[in-house]
Amino acid sequence: MVLRIEDLDPDRCKSAYAEQLKDDLLWLGLDWDEEAIPQSQRSEAYREQFERLAQKGLVYPCYCTRNELHDASAPHASDGNPIYSGRCRVLSPEAKALQTRKPAWRIEVPDREFAFTDGLQGEYRENLAKDCGDFIIRRSDGVYAYQLAVVTDDYANGITEVVRGSDLLSSTPRQLYLYELLDFPAPQFSHVPLLVTESGVRLSKRDRALDLGYLRTVCTPKDIFGQLASASGLIDKKEPISLPELFQEFSREKLKGKRQIVLPND
Repeated sequence: MVLRIEDLDPDRCKSAYAEQLKDDLLWLGLDWDEEAIPQSQRSEAYREQFERLAQKGLVYPCYCTRNELHDASAPHASDGNPIYSGRCRVLSPEAKALQTRKPAWRIEVPDREFAFTDGLQGEYRENLAKDCGDFIIRRSDGVYAYQLAVVTDDYANGITEVVRGSDLLSSTPRQLYLYELLDFPAPQFSHVPLLVTESGVRLSKRDRALDLGYLRTVCTPKDIFGQLASASGLIDKKEPISLPELFQEFSREKLKGKRQIVLPND
């Protein structure tokens, strides 16, 4: 297993946060075989792949503001996220010369469906042109976007299976497109359900959800594993369970099709 620190955003991702996360994992009894180079130190690798895409004539500057993208008249997907209209794709050289803000950089997408079979969520398909639109691969501040970074890293690290949260399920067709363009083999994907409150709200710091820093003062790893295993249906009763015992109880079949796991307030 490879541990990868995804710290692309320099304003939000501090090294102290990454060290705390690693310490939390080790406290839980979860370790790794290899630690990949953090994304914050791989800008040159991302630049190389960005240039490869640009040489294909598929990359263009986008000067749209956040307000323009989220304007009520702009097309939106069923989940409320905006679908990029492609307005900057057809800007003339004269119009580009008049722009004063630094552009983000988008990649043109085909009017084609990308489909894959997820290890937990089953078949998922999306037409990038209709459901997403041309997406950003480098931000206006020069930071390379998540989609390009993870595809580059997966190839560099020889990743064959990706396990991550179901909130990233819709990102996968965009990444499959990049794997294809860069001639990289795509890994297998399994998107695990997210923990949510009884009201269906995703657990997050902004909503003051309990973090592991607090839980470590009042719980043992066995307590936490037992709570999660019970909520996800891996075990019948809510009781402490060790990591080796949980491995014995784990079954993909019990998680298949679940996008969320409700964590009771108690």
